[in-house]
Amino acid sequence: MHRKSFQRSLSYSWHQLNAKQIPSNLKGKSKSSQEWLLRQLADPYVEKARMMNYRCRSAFKLLEIDDKYKIISPGNIIIDCGAAPGSWTQVAAERCNANGKVDNKPLGAVFSIDLLHIHPVTGATILGGMDFTKTESQLRLKKALDGKRVNCVLSDMAPNATGVKMIDQENIINLCYAVLKFALAMSSTQANLLMKVWDNADVPKLEKDLERFYANVKRVKPRASRGDSSEHFLLARNYKGIDHAANHFESNRGKS
Repeated sequence: MHRKSFQRSLSYSWHQLNAKQIPSNLKGKSKSSQEWLLRQLADPYVEKARMMNYRCRSAFKLLEIDDKYKIISPGNIIIDCGAAPGSWTQVAAERCNANGKVDNKPLGAVFSIDLLHIHPVTGATILGGMDFTKTESQLRLKKALDGKRVNCVLSDMAPNATGVKMIDQENIINLCYAVLKFALAMSSTQANLLMKVWDNADVPKLEKDLERFYANVKRVKPRASRGDSSEHFLLARNYKGIDHAANHFESNRGKS
């Protein structure tokens, strides 16, 4: 084949490939739905998640953070809040060896909770259809833990967007404080906490509150977080312990 013919053939094949990837009929879908579909098709993490059998692309956010900061170890007890569809649970079960795939490493356990139902994950106790912020849900989670102290609390939770920025920001901060309060009560000394937040004026105060109970606190934004998203994560490492937390609340009782 002549060089020019080969180039034309290669160009034709490339356009054919792209044609297969772009939906041929987006009629009837809203502009935002069309943009989401096209963004998904162009996102390398979506295909990578499919190839590696993760339930969604968010798995790579946790993988990247854990690769860098080592927040999960074999034998750890992990809580995954807002777990659906289960990609963080999959990663946590692998990293703490809850799935038992590594014979010579200690066996961990993952406890996952979400408002939505979650398909089973090997090594994980699933609490689907439960609102983490409700007292009865937290009591159910405590019962499932059966006295075990937690080594890492994960939260990829986010509220349903109202479209009102101020309300959405307040709602996600409230979720973070609910997770923090539970983590303080259930975590072992030196435990870690990872929570999703959206940029807003209340985040610095949340960071300072975390610094009271954890030795190291920082904001992280993994590469798998989309660049146009306001999401990032607060990573709090090395919990100072329940006695420290209790003393803090006792010393601050009655203060504004």
